[in-house]
Formats: sequence, structure tokens, C-alpha cells
Amino acid sequence: MIASATLGFAVAWLIGSLPLGSWLVRWASGMEPAEVNPHLIGVENVYRLVGAPVALAAFVLDVLKGALAVAAAPVAVLGALGVMLGHLYPLPLPGRRHPPRGRGNGVLVGLLAGLQAAGALPWLVLAAPVWAYAAVLAARRYVALATVAGLVTLVGGVAIAWVSGATTTLTALAVAVLAAAAGWRQKAAIARVRDGTEARLGDPPAVRGLEPDALLCAFLLHPMTIDDLWQPPSQRWLRHLAARGLLPEAWLRRLLLRMRPQSQGVIEGIRLPDGRRLRVLLIGGPLLPDQFGSHPEVALRMAIQGARLAHQLGAEAVGLGAFWSTVGDKGAEVQRAVPEIAVTNGGAYTAASVRAAVPGLLARFEAEGGSLARSTAAVVGANGVVAFGVARMIAGEVGEVVLVGRDAERVRRSAETLRRKFPDTEVLATTDLAAVAGADLVFTATSDPRPVLFPEHIRPGAWVFDLGRPADVHESVREVPGVQLVPGGVVRPPGAMRSEIDIRFGEGHVPACLAETMIMTAARAYDRRSLGASTRTADIEFYLREGGRLGFQIVTRDARVSEVEAAL
Repeated sequence: MIASATLGFAVAWLIGSLPLGSWLVRWASGMEPAEVNPHLIGVENVYRLVGAPVALAAFVLDVLKGALAVAAAPVAVLGALGVMLGHLYPLPLPGRRHPPRGRGNGVLVGLLAGLQAAGALPWLVLAAPVWAYAAVLAARRYVALATVAGLVTLVGGVAIAWVSGATTTLTALAVAVLAAAAGWRQKAAIARVRDGTEARLGDPPAVRGLEPDALLCAFLLHPMTIDDLWQPPSQRWLRHLAARGLLPEAWLRRLLLRMRPQSQGVIEGIRLPDGRRLRVLLIGGPLLPDQFGSHPEVALRMAIQGARLAHQLGAEAVGLGAFWSTVGDKGAEVQRAVPEIAVTNGGAYTAASVRAAVPGLLARFEAEGGSLARSTAAVVGANGVVAFGVARMIAGEVGEVVLVGRDAERVRRSAETLRRKFPDTEVLATTDLAAVAGADLVFTATSDPRPVLFPEHIRPGAWVFDLGRPADVHESVREVPGVQLVPGGVVRPPGAMRSEIDIRFGEGHVPACLAETMIMTAARAYDRRSLGASTRTADIEFYLREGGRLGFQIVTRDARVSEVEAAL
């Protein structure tokens, strides 16, 4: 008996592993299941992207799969458990990865029908979950909430039946495991319900509820610090576990490497001069800044997943924010992996914002009493393209330029280049950050995940233009007397921008890389996307011109100071 029960359980697991719905999608539509959704195929996604007939047929196949596995098993309840586990955690197919699966609702209906036919549980115990599911689905139209309600009702009914002697201990335990496995599959959807980004049954995805003249793009961001992980409402409860030491940071960091990007919010309120609305879907990829360098393969995998998710949610383009812009040859590999959506690292408009902001910054410096000809300007990160570009812009305006970089030989060569072009300007090259302390003007653009400039590096009254993302300048620098701290690459979009997710650029402001994604989408200029290490001059000029036409304003002073002045 034990041998036959074990064999029946294994066969049921094998039956559950068969990707019948995925095979049907491929046969009926010609689409690969991963094109529908790379993680979760599901009836809802098939319905939205392939059509009702295919979605209904896929659901029926899953129902039949569940019922057949229970009918074929010597012990019905073990067959039910096996087919559900097989569907959720399939056996590997030879020679290829498994296509995505749904949450198992069709299989659940089928195995419940099979258990009823086998007499394994009282009729009322099996009918009650169906009614609970239907009631919650009718009231809220969230499939995940309805499924959890049905599972809780099922477990409660089985517990009552077990206490009253109407079912066996084996049946009660098997149903509890089955319900736990099915419920666990709903966790991401429940989180999206909490965050307000989950689609209701019968509706397109939540962010696709756009007016006919509206546009949608996406932006892939990541937490700058551990605290940023708790921004989505669904994740705030984890903060308390971390604060009490129940979720050590080492454990959390390992967990982040196994997670997938999720839709976390939407930027709304952006209105273009021609009246069109533009919304930005914020997709969170859970990697901390230092993890990009230590786990590049994970970062590339997540970036590709994030781009696919953006495409499935209806976005026309996706921007790679902060350290995502460095992944996969600065987005080139991501674009090759997901050709269905335009991918950009935002480099062109970032460079454009610098080109536009630096002259204004220098003019303000002189207008407020500074003397460029007698000033020293320090450029931190001079080994990089952006910082050295700034150095070339200012070298003819100031008396002395101090280039600071980590590679002594490269920064020495950069200094020689400037000396030949600007013989009247004194140019120094160093790897010592202490040299910044004597500068009147500081320009910094590194790719360091942590701040590199602190109060001891900044003289009182200095002007600091921070192009680093994450910021190169520690927040404590604001306490230096008379310091002017201007965040670089900051843009104000047209309209009244609002979002529940704080992207750390000040109210109503976005990074230039995100603004590039918006401008590219508004102009439908997808051939202007920035990929790889090089940035075309024609694209920089395009974004300066087109951004201005569309009402995007490049910020050339501290957004916080501007807001205070506006209030006064």
C-alpha cells in the first residue's frame, strides 16, 4: 500500500509538471510563454495578451490535469497534493528550462472536483472554498485575494472535519501542505495588491488604464540604502524585523540576489505642452549599489527581467536608472535580450544636462561675487568620461584645475591633454582627495556606491556640483558654512509630478536619465536611445532641443533651496 501510494504521488507530481497551458499558448498563438510573462503565465495574463478562447482552454486543461491526477492516484489526497506541487514546482524538462506557470487555480479546481468524486472529503468542505473564492472575486476582482480566501476556507473546513472525525489525519495534513504551497505562490500578487499595482480581473494591468492620448514608459530603479527597501507599503513590515535583528543584513543581502523586479508605483501628473499625459511605471530591482559590482550576472538577469516586465505592462520604453545604467555593456545586452521595448541608459540627456547646467553655474558663481579667473576648480572622478568632459568645459574659464582620479597614469594623461589645449590654465593631477579642500568650485562625477566627499574636503563658501549617482557628496557637507550644493543631472518635468515612491531627487524632480526616457517616449524617437559607452553628439543636441520644446527644465541649483525661495 505504501509503495503504491508513493508511486501514485510521484505520477501525480509528473502529471502536474506537464506545462499544458504553455504548450497551448505556443500552439494557438505562436507566442513563446515567456513573451506572455517571464515569471507567471496565468489565465489573467493569457486573457489580456493572447485572448479569451486560449485563456479559457488553458484553464480547462489545468482543471482536467488536476482531476486526472487525483483519479489516477491510489490515495486520492496524495494525488491532489502531488499534482499541485508538480504544477507549482515542476520536474525539469530535458534540455530546456521550464516555461512560466500560473498560480494553479485551474489545477486546484480540478483536484477539488477529483477529491469530491473520490469521497475523500465531505461535500460541504469542498464547496465552501468555491463559494468563498467566488464571493471575494466578485467583491474585489483580485484573483490572488480570492484564491487566498478559498484556501483559508478549505483549511478551516478540513480542520473542522478532522476534529469531528469526518476525515483522516493524512488527509488533513496533505490539504494543509497543499494550501500552504498554493498560498505561497500568491505572495507577490498580494504584495502588488497592497502597493496598488495589481490588475483586477477583467481589466488591463493597472498602469494601462490610460487615456487615449496618454503615454507610458518605465524606469528601472534600485534601493540606494537598506532603508529604501521599505518604501513600498507591502514591504514596510520587514523594517520591524530588521530593526529587531530578526532579519540580519547578511541574510537580507542574500535574499535580494534571489528576488525579481516588481512594479512598485507610478509617476503621474506629467502633462506635455500639447496636452498629452505621460506616466512612468517604476520597477524596483532589489539590488544594493555595492552588489552590482560583486554580482554582475545577477544584475544583468534582473535588468532583463525588469525590461520584460515593463514591456508586458504596456510601456513603450524603459530607462535604466543609477547603477542599472552600467549593467550589460551599459544597457546594450539588455536591449538585445528584450528587443520588443526601447532600452536607454540615459547617457545622452545626462550629458546634455551637464552641458546646459555648467555655463549657468559658472555665470551664477560670478554674479554672486566669485572670480573665475582667480578660482581653483577641482574635478573629482576625472578618469571618467562625464567628469573629464566637465573639466574640458571649465578649463578655459578658471585659473587652476585640479583633476582627481583613482588611476594616477590616466589622470596624468588627462592633465596633459588639458595643458596642451589650455596653456594659460594651471592643471594639476592627483589621486589625493585632500587636494579638493582648496577649491572654490568642485565638480564630482564618480560611480562610487558611497559618498566620497565629506566636510573636510570642502572649504567654506565653495560651490559643489554633484553629478554622482548615487551622490558623491555626503549630506553633512550642507553644514559647511556658505556651501552651495547643486545636484547635477536633475530635471523638472512639465506638469505637477507626483509619486508615492521617493526617488531621492526632490519633489517634482527626476534624474536626467529618467527624463531622457520620458522625452524619447513623448517624441517616439526610439532611435535616440543611449546604449553602450559612447554618446553621440547629435543625440545630446536632440535631447537639449526636444526637452526644451516639451517643457523639461534642467535644474541648475539646489532644489531644496529653490523650493524655500519659492515659498518666500
